[in-house]
Amino acid sequence: MRFTDNAVAQWHAQQQLRLSPAWKLLQGAPWTVAFLRSAFTASKQRVPLETFHADLADFMKELREENLSLNEAWQASHYADSWVRGQFLSRPMVDGKFFYEPTAGTARVLAFIDTLTGNRTNLNSSRLSTLLNSIETLSAQSDPNPESRIATLEAEIAERESELAALRAGASPAVLSDDSAVAATRSVLDLAAGLPADFKRMRDGVEVMLHSIRQEIMESSVTKGVAVGQVLAGDKALRGTAEGETFQGFTEFLNDPVQQARFRQSINEVLERDFTDQLSSEERGNLASLLREMRRQAGEVHAIYGRLSESLHAYVQSAEFKESVLLRKAIHAAEQAVASAVLGSRTGIVEPLLYSPEFETLAGLGIFNPEDHVPPPKLAAPPALSGADIHRTPVTPAPDMPRLHAAVEHARQIRNGSATLHEVYASLPSELQHINTIRGLILAARSSDNSVDPEHSETLTFTQIDGSTRTARVPLFTFTKDSAS
Repeated sequence: MRFTDNAVAQWHAQQQLRLSPAWKLLQGAPWTVAFLRSAFTASKQRVPLETFHADLADFMKELREENLSLNEAWQASHYADSWVRGQFLSRPMVDGKFFYEPTAGTARVLAFIDTLTGNRTNLNSSRLSTLLNSIETLSAQSDPNPESRIATLEAEIAERESELAALRAGASPAVLSDDSAVAATRSVLDLAAGLPADFKRMRDGVEVMLHSIRQEIMESSVTKGVAVGQVLAGDKALRGTAEGETFQGFTEFLNDPVQQARFRQSINEVLERDFTDQLSSEERGNLASLLREMRRQAGEVHAIYGRLSESLHAYVQSAEFKESVLLRKAIHAAEQAVASAVLGSRTGIVEPLLYSPEFETLAGLGIFNPEDHVPPPKLAAPPALSGADIHRTPVTPAPDMPRLHAAVEHARQIRNGSATLHEVYASLPSELQHINTIRGLILAARSSDNSVDPEHSETLTFTQIDGSTRTARVPLFTFTKDSAS
């Protein structure tokens, strides 16, 4: 029965996998995966929207030349939109610009395909050494017996002292061969390749919680205590996953400046070794940007946590506001009930049930006397304004077209029948050298079919209302005809 239960559980998991975007991506067109593998790397997890569309358009053009069947009505943006709808890609906005990035499922698919299409094996001496060290560390750290822990530490100390003595005696240190060092470096990069998917799944989980709390705010279907409890329970479950533990471990690493310094120093030292020449430029770039990329992805998770906290705070605030509204309505209803109570009945004055005061005299009621009212002082008269107090807002004057046409004709006469717009503008007095004059000269040149050379340009200087000087770059206009015609 245990085998059967396990098989049934695996079958249900397989059914869920076949409905996932990752499975659909694997079953999709091979050129889709090929483009995504080229567009995104370990050091380039985000591509600007315009760059992504341009690269995809060039790739589709190459595919059509190879007679690959594509939707002729679809452009690059249509395919990108379909990938976002299919949850192959996400399209976040960062600093006011849209970017494309692979989802957590897509990142895992691309990493999986890399392992299938790569020529190198995943099993090497570096990985075996890492496996052995990990097992030894796990065995030592999980051992509750203090005597065995002491024996293990003493053995490590003896080994280190023996190595120190040999080095001090002039022995050469044992150095990895170039091939082994390259394999070890690639093992590190393979381990780091799985981190982006873990961070994305962590971020997506927090996004789901953020969406749920916003729905609670809009619907107010549960009490605030239940909503907060749901978010805390969801966060606890999320942090208990493998991705949550990865994120928590990296957060602890970010909070330790000593470890960060050691990490950076080790990466810089590795990049200075001669064996790194055997690595590709992409692998060296991934290694150099490893810490920066992980910090960026962790920062995004922290930013979403910040938005979740803000939404939760807003929800609690909104719930408290609604409770205060209900309380005010209850108080108002009680006051109306007291005001409508019958006074002077057989039993005397009916005491209000809400406050139940004990009056000894009528003065205790605080009856209002109109003679005690002191009117407030009159407001001061508004200041009187004269015509001198009215100021017009300065504006740039309209172009003086008669003077501009005359200036064009004068410039043509002294220059053998041809003058550029810059020459006409320079001949004008300073009070006419403003932006509207430039517009007027351009209008005069276009309306009279004068020569326009868009390949060349001229720079004109004009003065603004505030006295500042600016420049305008306009195409090369040459007046050869009557501008007033």
